[in-house]
Amino acid sequence: MSKPRLLDLFCGAGGAAMGYHRAGFEVVGVDIKPQPHYPFEFHQGDALAWLEQVVMDRQHPEWLLERFDAIHASPPCQHYSVTHAVHADRIYPDLIDPVRQLLVATGIPYVIENVPNAPLVDPVVLCGEMFGLGVIRHRLFEANWPLDQPAHVVHRDGGTTAVGCSKRPGDAYMTIAGHWSGIANGRDAMGIDWMSRDELSQAIPPAYTEWIGTHLMNALKAADPSAPVPEETKP
Repeated sequence: MSKPRLLDLFCGAGGAAMGYHRAGFEVVGVDIKPQPHYPFEFHQGDALAWLEQVVMDRQHPEWLLERFDAIHASPPCQHYSVTHAVHADRIYPDLIDPVRQLLVATGIPYVIENVPNAPLVDPVVLCGEMFGLGVIRHRLFEANWPLDQPAHVVHRDGGTTAVGCSKRPGDAYMTIAGHWSGIANGRDAMGIDWMSRDELSQAIPPAYTEWIGTHLMNALKAADPSAPVPEETKP
């Protein structure tokens, strides 16, 4: 039985993709920049243009080039992040609304991921502590299918290593941002073993999307009883 196919837009080096892969999806990534470390099928291109093509294919099945069962999108987050306040003179794209409009037009299940303060609709908040990771890294996930907020567990006692430092003994968490050092510790903290330092800074832990992907599989199963369903995963 073939796996459900998921289109991974603004894919970066594949943190989200790996989680969906572990949940049972065949993943295809698209990003405007080259992503030599992306672990699955990759296409360099404009994510919005790809999304427009999916909309066209759905409206005109005789033109269908690619069939996707679900879409994940991680539009650039700088417009909503704390770095925007620090670099107020810089102009960052605000793509969430145009991305959402196109996702809705596809008529298939989707997930939008972004940072806290991004204007997502009824998002679920995930945290590294929910999965026993060495980062906090809160991220928001909007879905157009049922996805309930899991319990947000209390963070462990112990400090968080400052930006620009390798993980200190006794710290519960590591900050993976900016010009940090200690890539081996960073990879371990994120649950990612294939990315460079800069790629890790932009990634989300695969554990997040493995959990989301498992619930997405269940949603697809509810819509199509012939679809495969994985076992429930943490949290």
